[in-house]
Amino acid sequence: MVQGRMASHNGSSVTEFVLLGLTQQPELQLPLFFLFLGIYVVSMLGNLGLMVLIGLNPHLHTPMYYFLFHLSFIDLCYSSVITPRMLMSFVNQNIIPYAECMAQLFFFAFFAIDECYILTSMAYDRYVAICMPLLYKAIVSHRVCFMMTVGVYAMGFVGALAHLVCMLRLTFCDSNVINHYVCDIPPLLRLSCSSTSTNEAVVFIVVGVNVIGPSLTIFISYTLILSNIICIHSRKGRSKAFHTCSSHIIAVSLFFGASAFMYLMPSPAEALDQDKISSVFYTVMGPMMNPFIYSLRNKDVHIALKKILKKRTST
Repeated sequence: MVQGRMASHNGSSVTEFVLLGLTQQPELQLPLFFLFLGIYVVSMLGNLGLMVLIGLNPHLHTPMYYFLFHLSFIDLCYSSVITPRMLMSFVNQNIIPYAECMAQLFFFAFFAIDECYILTSMAYDRYVAICMPLLYKAIVSHRVCFMMTVGVYAMGFVGALAHLVCMLRLTFCDSNVINHYVCDIPPLLRLSCSSTSTNEAVVFIVVGVNVIGPSLTIFISYTLILSNIICIHSRKGRSKAFHTCSSHIIAVSLFFGASAFMYLMPSPAEALDQDKISSVFYTVMGPMMNPFIYSLRNKDVHIALKKILKKRTST
């Protein structure tokens, strides 16, 4: 255990933390390092590649791909906030200064909340496209897309700031060992030697609003979409509509399912290892899988990729 010196800015005696990482079993450290390094590289290449593909192809400059571009950007940043520190814990003692830990907490919360609302925006876009196709261009205009995206990042900033301000008021006295691979709220609250009742209330409110609110919006959107699809007489039309929504439903289920399990279900201290495993699904696996979920069965992406490859081979 590493003990920090006196920190005058918040009255804590801890100036640095130790992130224990995903596991303490020595035989698993090296295999897990290479596994998550591979996942990180694939995540970076997949999200960056999708962003470049959308940016270079005018054919993909539509509201659906505008939101997908921002989802890839959020996933790229989200993964970069978490995975490098996680990799360090596999090969060495992962000591993180207090200020850096608070910064990681802020950006972790910021991009997590952003993802909630960008997925909600994508669900609304699909709802309008399928249920009101004649009004689609008028309702989901460029201005509306821009305002929705501003709202996404604003909600992320407000939620992350609320968590950060509440965390800064806590005092950390004795242990500085965080039983996690990231400076997350639940393990930090367990280390505090001051009252955490305010923080717990803020977690319940902020997470409740930013998980339950978007989840309900997405559920209502897809209920209306499904009821509309059932009314489509053409089998080809129904198949196309289901195909359009299936990728988004998979991404939403992965992200919201894991995050709701992590934050909205109370867990005792001994369940922290289970929490760490479940959090991997939305912090590490989700950003890697989203580019493939949205592109493998997407004809528009395939056409755009073929055009770019033809241009490169012809030059």
